Amino acid sequence: MFDILIPIVLLSLLAWLILQRRQHQAELRRQDKINQSVRREALRERDELLDALGDAFLLVNETSQIVFANACARTLVKGRKLIGKSIMEAFLDDQLSVAIMKCIRTKQPMQERVVLHSSYTPLGSAGEEGMSAWEIDAAPLSEHDVQMDSVTRVVIRDVSVEYLADQVRRDFVANASHELRTPMSIINGYLENLLDDDVLDDPVMARKFLETMRKHGHRISSLVEDMLMISKMESGDAMDINKEPFDFRACVQDVIDRLDPMIFKQEATVIMEIEPRDLKLTGDRFYWTQIIFNLVENALKQNPEPDLKVIVKGDCQKGAVVISVCDDGVGIPSADLPFVFKRFYRVQKHYSQTEIKGTGLGLSIVVRAVEAHGGKVSVTSTPGQETCFVMTIPNA
Repeated sequence: MFDILIPIVLLSLLAWLILQRRQHQAELRRQDKINQSVRREALRERDELLDALGDAFLLVNETSQIVFANACARTLVKGRKLIGKSIMEAFLDDQLSVAIMKCIRTKQPMQERVVLHSSYTPLGSAGEEGMSAWEIDAAPLSEHDVQMDSVTRVVIRDVSVEYLADQVRRDFVANASHELRTPMSIINGYLENLLDDDVLDDPVMARKFLETMRKHGHRISSLVEDMLMISKMESGDAMDINKEPFDFRACVQDVIDRLDPMIFKQEATVIMEIEPRDLKLTGDRFYWTQIIFNLVENALKQNPEPDLKVIVKGDCQKGAVVISVCDDGVGIPSADLPFVFKRFYRVQKHYSQTEIKGTGLGLSIVVRAVEAHGGKVSVTSTPGQETCFVMTIPNA
């Protein structure tokens, strides 16, 4: 009987061991599936997190091949394949790849700003004003950060706006310094002549000197006023707008009277086309005088050649007052049109190759003053024919 039981017990034990092994293998497979699912979920969460970044994020191995790229990085290269590509293949401009390769070779963290002056950005399209600026932040990851050897994380940030703003500020300081230095030098020179050369004894010459000094004193005062006004408008505080009805034609005439010496000197013509003649505009007359002054003066400055015609129009259209200042001068280059209202921006040169003086504050003041009245400003220009600044104001 025992002879029969032993094989049965052994077979039962063998069957149990096989069952246990199969259960163990099934448990291993189940655990592996769970681990894979957890891993996939972790990777999905990582990808979603990195895709949410506003900057391009890359992981690059020691052979300079890209092993990961987030959504912003893919957008940066217009959807071109990045995974498996080398850094040199990924970007159209070598300056970016060279900066990243420096970190991979040295295995040291680095930050570098790259300014691309070519007509193409990493996007493969023309950049604003023919340039773009990029900040590269790269650092090697430790073994605790990622399960790979010698992986470098790279963040590429578009800093073109900040770079252009810094450049504009630098240009403004240089322009403002020049605009202030010139009249100050003239005033000081005439003062020395008056005091040291006994010009005071000659009333005619002394008066001529004093008139010149007064003119340049007004030039300095105008520049300072523009700087103070734009500072006030952009301080974040609400502008103190005194909205009262006033005669728009009288406002324009005041501007023409103030600019009469400049108009006469340039042999220009300023025409009013205002309907009805007694058109009333509800707003702050001080700011509207500044708006029209800046636009007419801008037209005169941009077109120093004689026979310029400037037309100031005003009429009512569909519950709004539409005001325009147009001239038949050389016009504004199409490349400059999108930026003319930017603070400190100056149209550098026209087709005549004559550099235009100024700090670039006038049109910035115009757009902010109009917007403070609830209005909008637009500009169109056909070179050699007509340039028009049009303001549409709700008729209160």
